[in-house]
Amino acid sequence: MKIYKAKDYEHLSQIAANILAAQVTLKPDSVLGLSTGQTPIGTYKKLVEKYKSGDLCFNKVVGINLDEYYGLGADNPQSYAYFMNNNLFNHVNINTENVHIPNGLSQDIFAECTRYDEVIAKNPIDIQLLGIGSNGHIGFNEPDAELKLNTHYITLAKATIDTNKRYFKNEYEVPKMAYTMGIKQIMHAKKILLLASGESKAEILRKAFKGSLTTNVPASLLQMHRNLIIVGDEAALKGVF
Repeated sequence: MKIYKAKDYEHLSQIAANILAAQVTLKPDSVLGLSTGQTPIGTYKKLVEKYKSGDLCFNKVVGINLDEYYGLGADNPQSYAYFMNNNLFNHVNINTENVHIPNGLSQDIFAECTRYDEVIAKNPIDIQLLGIGSNGHIGFNEPDAELKLNTHYITLAKATIDTNKRYFKNEYEVPKMAYTMGIKQIMHAKKILLLASGESKAEILRKAFKGSLTTNVPASLLQMHRNLIIVGDEAALKGVF
């Protein structure tokens, strides 16, 4: 486990972008596992800047996203496909056929999960970008007695809905279900890059990395990964590392 302590969110974003940029520079056809949410926005902004300055090329990169809300299409501003297009894909030279996100509009749940499993199997992930939920979820793998290994359809925990309702008019508009990459698929990434920003993440980081391994805190399983990188700002890491 490697820990990078950033001064603030801007510094965190720069460190994370440098790590991802180094991965792509050393292996231009890298498979990047990508995440959404507030935390990686700064990282994506820094990657776009590197691309626009001519320091980074995405034309051979493959992007595989962690998850997507069930019932939302790519044209919905609250969908994760829209988020990725708006924050990264529309601003760099990644090939659209190399972009993979679960289809939130698929009505055949089993077929969609199987399709995404095949995508991941054909494109082993070189580095997986993660955030950490307030309840310890990674992707949409919520705390439970047992965790699904592969792509699955999940009912979101109330804590997750409460956190995400800030992006919607009210909590009733927040989708209650989602497709998500499974815990085995996350753990099979060659590297994992976990980002954490803000004082609100300190307590869950303590539970995940100072406590026991437990499916009730899915992020705690990352302790077992052979190549885990954590980048956190001072507020998130205070009293943790």
